[in-house]
Amino acid sequence: MCHPTILPMYKELKDRSRRKMQGVANVSFLAVFIMYLLAALFGYLTFNVSVETDLLHTYSQVYGSNILLLIVRLAVLTAVTLAVPMVLFPVRTSVNQLLYASKDFSWIRHTIITVILLAGINKLVIFVPAIRDIFGFLGTAAAAMLIFILPSSFYIKLVKKESMKSVQKIMATAFLLCGFVVMIGSISLVL
Repeated sequence: MCHPTILPMYKELKDRSRRKMQGVANVSFLAVFIMYLLAALFGYLTFNVSVETDLLHTYSQVYGSNILLLIVRLAVLTAVTLAVPMVLFPVRTSVNQLLYASKDFSWIRHTIITVILLAGINKLVIFVPAIRDIFGFLGTAAAAMLIFILPSSFYIKLVKKESMKSVQKIMATAFLLCGFVVMIGSISLVL
């Protein structure tokens, strides 16, 4: 969720600066890290090595459907439901910019893109058995993109003073190709 929401969060800061945005990011990442750490710690302490990939599913199997688990499931459902519009806005804007950059804004096209994206999201939710599969697929693709592919492609595209035969550009190209190999290999292992 952090990549598409960074710019809107930055825009909402009262006195925008790099230092303030770094503080917001640090506090956000620390809060998320602590929440995941506590969930993992208490899941492990409760069930030891019998913890499943979905901690709530493990609690349901052991404790049944009590009211506290239903409240937690409702909270997760609410969080996921409210997170979709936050991601939908930048994705829809990117698709519109990529496919229709030269055309004026159209409510019909805007609505069609939104419906197609929501239908795709709903199909994923219905047909994918566990969220870990989606996280695994997206994590392997995003990691290779962020570590290998994007930095090397930005270097190749933005540094104009060196020719493509220079050592730096050859190394960047090799790094780029290595990124595609890592991404394809990782995705095939996940699948």
